[in-house]
Formats: sequence, C-alpha cells, structure tokens
Amino acid sequence: MTAAPFSWIRPEPWGIHIVPADAWVDPSRPVPRALVTHGHADHARGGHGITIATPATLAIMELRYQTREGASPVEYGESIAIGGGVTATFLPAGHVLGSAQILLEHAGERVIITGDYKRAPDPTCAPFEVTPCDIFITEATFGLPVFTHPPIGEEIAKLLEARAASPDSCILVGAYALGKAQRVIAELRAGGHHETIWLHGAMEAMCRLYEEHGVMLGDLRLVSDATKDEMRGGIVIAPPSALNDRWSRRLPDPVTAMASGWMRVRGRARQRGVELPLVISDHADWNELTRTIAEVNPQETWITHGREEALLRWCALGQRRARALALVGYEDEDD
Repeated sequence: MTAAPFSWIRPEPWGIHIVPADAWVDPSRPVPRALVTHGHADHARGGHGITIATPATLAIMELRYQTREGASPVEYGESIAIGGGVTATFLPAGHVLGSAQILLEHAGERVIITGDYKRAPDPTCAPFEVTPCDIFITEATFGLPVFTHPPIGEEIAKLLEARAASPDSCILVGAYALGKAQRVIAELRAGGHHETIWLHGAMEAMCRLYEEHGVMLGDLRLVSDATKDEMRGGIVIAPPSALNDRWSRRLPDPVTAMASGWMRVRGRARQRGVELPLVISDHADWNELTRTIAEVNPQETWITHGREEALLRWCALGQRRARALALVGYEDEDD
C-alpha cells in the first residue's frame, strides 16, 4: 500500500517527528536523535543522544546547556541522510548566530521547518534563504497585523540620541542574552558608536562566543570592572531581568531601555518601567511572515507557535491551505 502524502512527518505535542528516521526537530524533551534549529531554550535542550545542528548552534548549546556528547555538526547547504530515506539540509534562518531552517526531503516531498526566523538584515548572522517546498512550517510569534517592526537604524538612532541627551547618566538596555544583545552591539558599531560598551556579567561569555565565530563587537568591558564615573555617558547591555534589579544601583542614574519586538505594545513597556522602548525584534513581523509564505508558495502552511489565528485567516483569504499545530514548550522569549 502506498503511504499517504506527508504521512512521514508528524507534529506531536513535544516536537516534529520525522517518522521513517525516528528523529525529532526541536523536541521539548530528550530524544535519541534531535535536529535543532537554533540555541534558544525553547528549541534547544540537553539530554539528547545525538544532536544535529550547525557548528555555531552546537557551540551555543555547549555553552548554555553543557552539551558535548553526541554533537553532530552540519554546515549551511550541506545535505545529510538521516535514515529511512530522509535527507536533511540546513539553511540560514536569519534569527540568531547559527540559526537554521531545516529542509526535509522524502519520497519526492519537501518540508521546511523554519524554527524562528526574520527577514530584516542582521550583521550577526546569515540571512534567511527563501526555498521552495511543499509544506512550510512557520512560527507566528508576531503574527498580527499590528506588529510591523521599524528599520533597526531608526531604533539605534533613538538610543544614540538618548545617550547624547544624558551625558551624566548611562543608557541601560535590556536585551536577550543570545542574539539580541550581540545584534544591538553590532548595530551600535554600524551606527558610529565605537566607544566602550559595558556588559552585565551574564552577557560576556555569549559575546565572546560570537566573536570566536567572526562577529566583531568592539571594545566590551564588564560593569563590575568600572566606576560609576567611567560609565557616565555610556551604554550598558544587561538581561531584561536586571533592569530593575539591585544590580542596576551601581550604574550612574540609568535611563532604562528595552530592545524587543514587544515594545510595540505600550502596556508592556509601562509594565517593565521602560523609559526608552526600542522595537528591535529577531522574529519576522506580520509583513515578513506573509511575504515569506507568498514567496515560498507551499502547498500547505503549518503554524507552530505564536498568534496562529490571524495568519490562518490570511491564508484562508488567499486560498492557501494552512493549519495550526498544538506544540508545547515554546515561549514568548524576551525577543
């Protein structure tokens, strides 16, 4: 009997199961063999028997989750046989360093699992590659029309203007430790800010890992090594959790900023006591999500997590087949 189309790829609550290979994509629990799109904790974890990912993602996982055993690196564009007649190819996703879409091919059928992705330029990671497929499995973190991310240059200009207006203070920027912090630093450098950028201790190791992978971030120093006077007129990067923590008392009259796609929602900024909201996201916004689906032009779109309803409706209005997947363990990180 001939297998039903795409019966070899099965969404389960804890991940995408590649049935003939008995492998999983971004599983939220330990499995014998996992293909991992990127290093954020809602997609990557320790405990797998074999972990297949890009070299940068494996390095990030080793740093964050102490995973070393069973690491199996795959370069962008490299196709590997994973068993059961399934081939996997890792392609850039543009989300963070090492992030990948995974193209799975079996019996003439092509499925792409994007993980998280964005289409905006980012000097810290390889850009998203549009690749035709039959089934396109996409995130929808910002899958509402209200979410349109401004050009990052505009947000960096706001940050530099605030710094210039507060020469006796510092600007304290809350940014997610993997991806967002390094992107903000790289964009500040591109915007002409070449002075020391001060780091919370939790940021240092990941910034050094980015530099080891060829992303130059300039002069970075730890807040713990500085006096208040040294940091006046400076920019400090810290985890979002540190914005209102006792740690921030060592800073000179900080102006609190936050770099996140969620800063489009004013209530979220107020809730966190953010004086300078910076709408900087490492996820696709509404226009990028819909443009990507149109450009990939799959037979069917599967939506893994986020704001599925609006994207499902958009697909229906365009006579595109779509379905939402009930996966668990994916969170709204501080993007």
